[in-house]
Amino acid sequence: MALFDLPLDRLREYRPPVDEAADLDDFWATTVADARHPAVLVDVAPVHTGLVTVRTWDVTFAGFDGHPVRAWYTRPATAEDDDALPAVVEYVGYGRGRGLPQERLTWASAGYAHLLMDTRGQGAQYGSGGSTPDPVGSGPAAPGFVTRGITDPATAYYRRLFTDGVRAVDAVRALPGADSTRTAVVGNSQGGGVALAVAGLVPDLAAVMPSAPFLAHVGRALDLTDADPYGELVRYLAVHRDAEPAVRRTLSYLDVLHLARRARADLLLGVGLRDTICPPSTAFATFNRYGELAGDHVPHKEVAVYPFNHHEGGEAVHVDRQLRWLDARLRQGVAVG
Repeated sequence: MALFDLPLDRLREYRPPVDEAADLDDFWATTVADARHPAVLVDVAPVHTGLVTVRTWDVTFAGFDGHPVRAWYTRPATAEDDDALPAVVEYVGYGRGRGLPQERLTWASAGYAHLLMDTRGQGAQYGSGGSTPDPVGSGPAAPGFVTRGITDPATAYYRRLFTDGVRAVDAVRALPGADSTRTAVVGNSQGGGVALAVAGLVPDLAAVMPSAPFLAHVGRALDLTDADPYGELVRYLAVHRDAEPAVRRTLSYLDVLHLARRARADLLLGVGLRDTICPPSTAFATFNRYGELAGDHVPHKEVAVYPFNHHEGGEAVHVDRQLRWLDARLRQGVAVG
């Protein structure tokens, strides 16, 4: 795919106006507070993986409305039980579940306590499956997840998923061997969108590392791409023609550009300039407005640009950058706010 979005010099300055819901803060404060009523940890059980360099536990925590959400918790085998390691919470891409515990070993191998959150109702499109149902019903929706409950922010699927993401941070902080003062979140695509939303909803995170974030500057994305998952919204509105005002209102609560404006954590963002799934201008809009409502705290932020890459971005090259960047913040004394 050739370059199709704004040129890089304009992307670096792209600060679109925002169209936030007037009660955005109250909506999310109430949602998160309600989710935190039950104790977060439901079950923690060791898992035999056959691996000798890491230890893994099958974790169930209480997510949105107390619904059970599954996760893998993995630590380096060399760490003592009472070692408080910096923690990384990871969110996965659209249609993917947490898979098998042997699949994602980077963060534990680098010496972090790693929590990999399953994605409610997903895990059947690629990867090795998921283990978390979504017990909430839905009205008419396009195949996929983004249009489920989309005519009302109270019933929207991503209200539940973003809340699960917040509770995943609560869960890792309640687990033994994780340092609650040094917690980062990471994810690509859908996972990147969840990471940004969580950064806006959890004010004391140390760092956030999204790449190719989904649900960022959604109105712009709908103007530029018909690729899924945004294509699901297009197909839904092509049938439910009168639903557009209600859908756009719901999206104003879910747009991670709006939530990211409130974030205080240091940010490393990855962007591929040929990404037709999550267009680069949507990521840059979020980057440029990131943290602007954080008061007198100014988070450090960096963007890694991959001019010839699509939705895959920098892949292992970007992971290498994330490892070095996060190490500097969580283990080498760089101030994180």
